[in-house]
Amino acid sequence: MDYCISDIHGHYDLFCRLMDRIDFCRGDRLFVAGDIIEKGPDSIRLAKLLYSMPDVYCIAGNHEYDFLRYFHLLMRDTDDYDFVLAKLQAYFPDGDLLDWDIVDYLEGLPYYIEEEKFIMVHAGLPVRDGKAARPEDTPERTLVYDRVFKEPDVLPEGGKCVFFGHTPTWYLTGGRHEILFYPRKGARKNSTDVADYCKIHLDLDTALSGTLGCVSVDTCECFYVKKHD
Repeated sequence: MDYCISDIHGHYDLFCRLMDRIDFCRGDRLFVAGDIIEKGPDSIRLAKLLYSMPDVYCIAGNHEYDFLRYFHLLMRDTDDYDFVLAKLQAYFPDGDLLDWDIVDYLEGLPYYIEEEKFIMVHAGLPVRDGKAARPEDTPERTLVYDRVFKEPDVLPEGGKCVFFGHTPTWYLTGGRHEILFYPRKGARKNSTDVADYCKIHLDLDTALSGTLGCVSVDTCECFYVKKHD
């Protein structure tokens, strides 16, 4: 089974509970649409876990993008690597766990993933004349910061389903923390085929809501865990 998730934001315990909830095991794959780090208490602990999991594929979100800009700024101003690492460790509540392997891991994250059934970006893609731009033709800053793609009336025609996060779905639901599906014209109601959706919105604002969720690419079923359950 393939699963998609976004905006875990350092909530290591909730992530582990969600993996137990879906019984994630060998042969399954997990795609993470960015914002692994910040807001939550265990950014580096989570990054280390994801780094160690062979069937987990992550992209960079705006929080990784900003962290890397800070890292590159430090590296331009000094050749004291111990100083740079100390400054980076101070960036996180659990920064004492940060080492150069994780810095390199974050720096090496792609800004999109394209699979047979879907495209994953963090924030969105420009839509022109009803069609989404190709991610390889889209600036990295747009991929991580876009605030237009989330709008309910932005429904790209054709192409693959786009999984994305970045903006909490409760802005669009009136306060409900749930994954949002946008079906194509003429698609079956509550379809279990990801091809029947033009986009799927994943960000549940976990730091505020205490809710983390993912969706099965194979069945379009959603799975949720809550902090106080």
